[in-house]
Amino acid sequence: MRIPLLSLLVTATLILPAAAQNAAPMMKTFTSSAEVQELIAKAKADRKGNAPTTSEPILSLAPYHANLEYRPIAGPAAVHDTEDEVMYVIEGGGTITLGGQMVNPTRPNPTNQSADKISGGSDQKVAKGDFLIVPHGTPHQITAVEGPALVLMTLHMPQ
Repeated sequence: MRIPLLSLLVTATLILPAAAQNAAPMMKTFTSSAEVQELIAKAKADRKGNAPTTSEPILSLAPYHANLEYRPIAGPAAVHDTEDEVMYVIEGGGTITLGGQMVNPTRPNPTNQSADKISGGSDQKVAKGDFLIVPHGTPHQITAVEGPALVLMTLHMPQ
């Protein structure tokens, strides 16, 4: 009886900490500029077909997640119902349309809307080094990309 109990205790001692570690959310609070360049190269290489966006994680500290978005072409419109979005232009330039109305929106999940385009709104030109905040509930869309790609850091901030 002691051997199976001892075996169970040893197994639990080895497995439970690993399981808890795997269940814990990823935490990354620093990324170097060299790592960002590697992420850009990875996003470019991982792009599937004509996908408008390839995303890679930059930083994470729950509930916040900063992502690198590699955007070589214009993409669909979005509305985040419960999150504000901060954008920082790492490389490239382009135009982001803000406001207006989503045309035939769909709801890919309970807190976001998507559409092929926005009707109306105002255009904001962006270039390397620029910052932008998109308030929750605001339609937004990358409508033009200048250069090989618009590379953004995006941070969604829950309300």
